[in-house]
Amino acid sequence: MSITKGIASPAKFLVQADALVDLSVHGKAYGAKAYLICDQFIVGRVHEKAMPGFTNEQVAEVAVFAGQCSDSEINKHVEAARGFDYLVGIGGGKTLDTAKAAAHFLGKPVLILPTLASTDAPCTAISVIYNDDDTFNRYLFLAKNPDVVLADTRIMAEQPPRFFAAGVGDGLATYFEARACYAAQRDNLILGNDGKMLKPTLVGFAIAKTCYETIKKYSAQAAFAVRSKSITAALENTIEATIYMSAVGAESGGCAAAHAIHNGMTFVHDLHGAQHGEKVVFGLFTQLVMEAAPMEEIEEVVDIAIAVGLPLTLSDLGLKHFKESEWRQVAQAACDVNDTMHNMPFTVTPELVYDAIVATDAMMQSFKQKKGL
Repeated sequence: MSITKGIASPAKFLVQADALVDLSVHGKAYGAKAYLICDQFIVGRVHEKAMPGFTNEQVAEVAVFAGQCSDSEINKHVEAARGFDYLVGIGGGKTLDTAKAAAHFLGKPVLILPTLASTDAPCTAISVIYNDDDTFNRYLFLAKNPDVVLADTRIMAEQPPRFFAAGVGDGLATYFEARACYAAQRDNLILGNDGKMLKPTLVGFAIAKTCYETIKKYSAQAAFAVRSKSITAALENTIEATIYMSAVGAESGGCAAAHAIHNGMTFVHDLHGAQHGEKVVFGLFTQLVMEAAPMEEIEEVVDIAIAVGLPLTLSDLGLKHFKESEWRQVAQAACDVNDTMHNMPFTVTPELVYDAIVATDAMMQSFKQKKGL
């Protein structure tokens, strides 16, 4: 049987200041009735900026996201949105994943307007499903990527710096995970029509590499734009990397150890307050240690992380006490047969992952001392 390779992306990706104001314009092609799933903090702004555009033949209803991308939350919105032509997700990663999943089950178009550049959720045909206690459940593979993704730079410039940094952390892993997958020609994150995952393509790998190069070049400067709530070229370039390139690069290039370790870390209660990208970047540090990557490469990634304000150590992530049994569970979960650890180009065991986590934390503590942090 021949190998099938592939790349996937949203039908449209637009970077625009005040895109929220034009939401009805972008949605008009998909019908007259829109069902909007919004984070609580953005609801007021949606009513002020977006809803005035839904006049005459266009109507919209706003529903508030409850906080967890779980089966129960998705099913709630599936029932509520049955009479609408298309769905819109406005908010953070879990809100967007919920909107995508609900649209998938209803077979309806979905428009995505992220309020944070902190995850790959806006562009992918994947929803990460969690249990109600915030532990990782599974990846839900969707029939297609979003129809439109609107990156509103006005909203992005106003996001808390911590969330911007988390997006950089998630984006940093894209190239290194795609590199591992491509080297071994393991699966990417695109589900083929035969129910099997596709293999990475040259263009998917190239996008992943460009994501890293763009973050390396612009993210430190963009961090100052976010701190001052300003729209700059560096911010626009970094947003393109952390929202679009990171997502398409990860989906088409594949994930590996960094995200698998993140998924294992969801079982550590102390880390439930850490952002997705904050945990992913620690997973990336650990992946590089597992690979015995050159110290120059590890230091380059660490320097980028420091420049945007990412945590380095487990203590920085919120860990109060290191319990060996707990972290052996993390390592075991990271090596689950259904996770992406198997995309590494060598055999990985829970013992290897555990030792790499311990060594990585020690290395990050050394970097902090060395740099006076």
